[in-house]
Amino acid sequence: MKAIILAAGTGMRLGGGHLPKCLLQFGGKSLLERHLHILESAGIRRVVIGVGYMAEMIRAEIRRCECRMQIETVFNPDYRQGNIVTLWRLREELDSGENLLLMDADVLYDHRIMHRLVHSPIPDCFLMDRNFEQGDEPVKLCLRDRRIVAFGKHVDPAPAWDTQGESVGFFKLSAGMASRLRTTAESFVAAGRLEAFYEEALRVLALEGEGKAFGVEDVTGLPWIEIDFPEDIEKANRDVLPALDALQAA
Repeated sequence: MKAIILAAGTGMRLGGGHLPKCLLQFGGKSLLERHLHILESAGIRRVVIGVGYMAEMIRAEIRRCECRMQIETVFNPDYRQGNIVTLWRLREELDSGENLLLMDADVLYDHRIMHRLVHSPIPDCFLMDRNFEQGDEPVKLCLRDRRIVAFGKHVDPAPAWDTQGESVGFFKLSAGMASRLRTTAESFVAAGRLEAFYEEALRVLALEGEGKAFGVEDVTGLPWIEIDFPEDIEKANRDVLPALDALQAA
């Protein structure tokens, strides 16, 4: 199994003059370094990273990490557009006939989250955290009778669903589903929907077949945070990093 990491964006909501989000450091380690070490510990042997903004800095960090995994980058010159374009640039990886992980680059998280996903018996899998703050930012995952009935930042209210959580931003895809995602991403690009988020393409697939195409692993209680705003950096250092340090020390 390989991993695809989307790390091309500018992260404009953090403000001007900042590093790529995957290079932000927490506890002396960049998010990218943490990703690579966790993936290696989970048995992943090949990683492909979609880059764009400050791509050479990301490549330098990859070299500095000195991981034993095979690590490659794919450059998206249109990185200021939606990350659906970065996903489409990675279409050969999606269509390679391999099972894979698809990951956001801007997440600080407990290694057990990744191990839960990698070792799940579910071939096409979302991760869900039921403890989250409602609002416009979280990408919500809604289930009814354990089937996905809604996925996105804006969803219809209950009683259409009986369980709701936040998507962690990591997904496991079988080879067949990855190929279908490639076709769906290509349809977005062909239709000129270049500002779309890749989650919109995943939503199309997740809602097919009455929500039976994907399963869900619940990681509620394990610490993680997505870094989008300056206050997320503060929360990561205040709440999430101490929990990860305590876990490492245990």
